[in-house]
Amino acid sequence: MNMQEEILKNLDVEYSRDLAKRMEAFASNSALGFRTAGSRAEFETGEMLRKEMEEIGLQKVEKDAVRVDGWEFRRAELAFCDAQGAERTIQLGAYQTQMVTRGFEEFSLMDLGKGTEGDYAGKDVRGKLVLVEINQRDEWWINYPAYQAWRKGARALIAVQSGGYGEIGDEALNAQDIAGPENAPAFSISRKDARSLRALLRGKEEIRVRLNADSRVWRDGITYNVHGAIPGRHEERMVLLCAHYDSYFSGFQDDNTAVGMMLGIARALLKSGFRPNNTLVFCAMAAEEWGVADSSFDWSTGCYEQVFTVHPEWAGKTVAALNFELPALAHGTRARIRCCYEYMPYLREFLAQLPELTRAYPEQTQVTAPIETWSDDFSLAISGIPSMVNDFTGGSFMETNYHSQFDSDAFYDEKVYRLHHELFALLVEALDRTAVVPLSSEWTLRRAAKCLQEIPHLEREGLREKAEALREILEKEALCAREEYARIADVNGRYAACLLEGKGAQAEEIYRRFRPWERDLLERFKRLQDALVRVDWYGNVLCPQEIILKNLRLLRGSLRDLQKGDAGEALKRLYQVDNNAYAFMFDEEVFRHFTDYAFYQPRERLKWGYGRLMQHADLYGSVRSLMRKKALGETDFCGEIAYLEAVARAQEALLEREIGALRETVEKLMDKKGGESAQRRDPKDGN
Repeated sequence: MNMQEEILKNLDVEYSRDLAKRMEAFASNSALGFRTAGSRAEFETGEMLRKEMEEIGLQKVEKDAVRVDGWEFRRAELAFCDAQGAERTIQLGAYQTQMVTRGFEEFSLMDLGKGTEGDYAGKDVRGKLVLVEINQRDEWWINYPAYQAWRKGARALIAVQSGGYGEIGDEALNAQDIAGPENAPAFSISRKDARSLRALLRGKEEIRVRLNADSRVWRDGITYNVHGAIPGRHEERMVLLCAHYDSYFSGFQDDNTAVGMMLGIARALLKSGFRPNNTLVFCAMAAEEWGVADSSFDWSTGCYEQVFTVHPEWAGKTVAALNFELPALAHGTRARIRCCYEYMPYLREFLAQLPELTRAYPEQTQVTAPIETWSDDFSLAISGIPSMVNDFTGGSFMETNYHSQFDSDAFYDEKVYRLHHELFALLVEALDRTAVVPLSSEWTLRRAAKCLQEIPHLEREGLREKAEALREILEKEALCAREEYARIADVNGRYAACLLEGKGAQAEEIYRRFRPWERDLLERFKRLQDALVRVDWYGNVLCPQEIILKNLRLLRGSLRDLQKGDAGEALKRLYQVDNNAYAFMFDEEVFRHFTDYAFYQPRERLKWGYGRLMQHADLYGSVRSLMRKKALGETDFCGEIAYLEAVARAQEALLEREIGALRETVEKLMDKKGGESAQRRDPKDGN
């Protein structure tokens, strides 16, 4: 029996599932669950996982203290008399905000529609609770109406999901990261219970209710990431496996099953007698769901701190990070590995060579890219650690059960769970048989070049020519990257053959010879992450020029609309520029807060988003002016046209700077590669 067969034989998904269930025992809220950043429940879960790592045989088990803002949600109960006069007490969910009552306190409650600025016209909500309807997937995030309510003097906001999340049933509560200040309290209510309150409010401006709440946020707290290792012959070279152990509600799928799978893989490797060439590190990450107050980038905090503050040396020695999220349910019609572009060729080759695995999906596993910001793999990648994750965003679960009390084992899929165990256990074994990190920058460079193919009308002199020159450089370097990857694959093939044939000395000679090449590849990976990875205002991962060119298309289109006298069409375009979609719904102070806080905070509060957003195109005044003129039927848009033209020119200047900076980065990398070509040449490869 070969090693792959031994590993597969020793995988025990029942062990992993049992561990996921055991994690549910730790909760801050006795009715709803919750293991949140810095809470006692999170600490106790970490202690349990530390002991579990030791018991299954991992070595060097450690707890790393990381600084996060903490949140503990103990309760939120709303009491009122229903239409029949019966006393009712209902459970509320919560967001990461501060509100502690002295038992049940009495408040007036008002229905404020969607909670936008206009909904407050003529209403006095000072000291009251406001009920609002929200769809965070199709409209706006919870931070906007929560902060708007606070600015109007409301004591707290209670949000009911009209769609987008919690669609599994009318009793679903929901929890998401707040991405806003902790002093603007916010809770969630089910659609069923919201209907009861609205029935009581029919014909009335407000009703009396009682709230018993204990939701506490504190800044600059401590939590712990827990990790253990299977040491390898090359102790300095790492493969990292990780999953987060904080949760909303019980968190069975998100992310208990991922922690269970990570340790299930570790256990199977140990039981199979696998002796790795490289050190395998298994890390349970804290504070993934939330961990920093009043930041647009408030999730993945524990992982960010782990690799940027506690163990920055992991970058440069870790050849791959395998992050796990919601691996025990089907996401669409196929399993997918989502990775950084650089790992796409290797992973496609890996999938093509796999033995027959559990048939859990009707279609074959595929590779997709790029990584997204929604989980810890993004923080890992921008630190310089090439990362991947089992893709978890397909299928309906995210709209139905995700981040609700219905994230439970009722939707456990044993075959999918087993497939993910098999797939990633064998990927660890395959990565362990590489001498050089199998990265290719071809698709990264091609993506950057493709963004420059279809450029809108540019007025800045020489800008189109500079863009075209950069595109040609990127295309040329992409071809070189393909050739380089072929050499990497050849070296790794010979290294793996030596290991299989028991030629340890020859394998070690190959490994040692190509240390400089691997260091160069990882350094280039980090440099390209710094140069090419940006996020838009909705967390999408894009190239910098891609974001600017989109803005320019929208701005030029809106200018054409205004020249035709069509303010309505112009507004539709302007809403899509950066975060200006919210300009027409909330007051200027709310809009300014959630624009400025993404730029004007220190790195330690912006975490993985620091420097990733592009310059903001501020259209608040223009949007409001056009809305007013549209309502009045006015057609003189000279002032707005002049302002938007100035904004477009500023975007073109930004594009020119980005093109220049990217060209300089790529040319430096090309020069460096040329100077180190002798270090990479193997006398046996004929190059």
